[in-house]
Amino acid sequence: MSEPSSKVPLMHTKTAIKKPKKFSPLARKKARQRALQALYQWQMSDNTLSDIETQFLQDNEWKKVDVSYFGELLHGIPKHLSQLDEALQQHMTRSMDSIDPIERAILRIAAFELLERLEIPYKVIINESVDLAKMFGATDGHKFVNGVVDKVSIDHRPHEIQKQSR
Repeated sequence: MSEPSSKVPLMHTKTAIKKPKKFSPLARKKARQRALQALYQWQMSDNTLSDIETQFLQDNEWKKVDVSYFGELLHGIPKHLSQLDEALQQHMTRSMDSIDPIERAILRIAAFELLERLEIPYKVIINESVDLAKMFGATDGHKFVNGVVDKVSIDHRPHEIQKQSR
C-alpha cells in the first residue's frame, strides 16, 4: 500500500473548512433600522410581511446591511408577537396599542433580541434600542424605551446581569 499524500489540494481545503461569517456591528445596526421601518409599515398598513420585505429589498440600498438579520427580525417578531408583548407589557402602565408605533416597534425588536438572541449582550440591546428611539422616536421616547428594555433585561437575563455586576 502506498502512503497517503500529505499534500491536500488548496481548493479542497478551502471548501472543506469554512470559517463562520462574522457579522459587522454596523451591518446589524443598519438591519435594525430597516427592520424598524418595515415593522412600522406592517403595523400601520394591511400589507403582508412578504410584500413589505419585497418592497424593502427592491427600494433600498443593501450595501453594508445584514440582510439576513433584517429578515430574521421582520419575520421573527410577528411570529413571537404575543410572547414579546407579554414580556414588555409587564413593565408598562399603558397598553401596547397606546404606545407610539415607532416606540412599539423598537420595544418589540429589543424584546425579540433579549428573548431569542442570547448571544447578543443585553447592554448592546439596550444601547441599540435607545439609539433607535433617539433617531426615529419622539423627543423623550428614548427614556421610556430605556426604562422598559432595562426591566425586561432584568427579567430575562438575570444571570448575565449578575455576571456583569461582579
